[in-house]
Amino acid sequence: MPRPRLSRRVRAAPGIDYFKPAGIRMADLEESTLTIDEFEALRLKDLEGLGQEESAKKMNISQPTFHRLVMHARKKTADAIVNGKAIKIEGGDFKIAGSRGRGPGSTCTCPRCGNTTPKQRGIPCASMKCPKCNTNMIRG
Repeated sequence: MPRPRLSRRVRAAPGIDYFKPAGIRMADLEESTLTIDEFEALRLKDLEGLGQEESAKKMNISQPTFHRLVMHARKKTADAIVNGKAIKIEGGDFKIAGSRGRGPGSTCTCPRCGNTTPKQRGIPCASMKCPKCNTNMIRG
């Protein structure tokens, strides 16, 4: 009997979930789908510059599993760039770190610099700008 699969822990859902090459109509585009856990692995390793062992701990997975996620993410991203495909970010086996509801203690997080701001009632995080870098915030 195989070992039960652990959900991969991600900091927050990506603020942007679709990229497309300029000058190509949507109807003419092929897509490469990056799962949210692959996106998180790529963010931790290549953007944050963390080692595989530290990144794997942050995602609550083994180092070999983290390595496979990064390799799949890099291959899909390279395929999209080289072959002019759109990148769609969705799905995967993950859970948002620290998500326990959307009550009064919720925060909005900047996907670029990691700055957090308390969530304001009635105002979606996506319509708020980060005070540090002026990027749209995401719920997190």
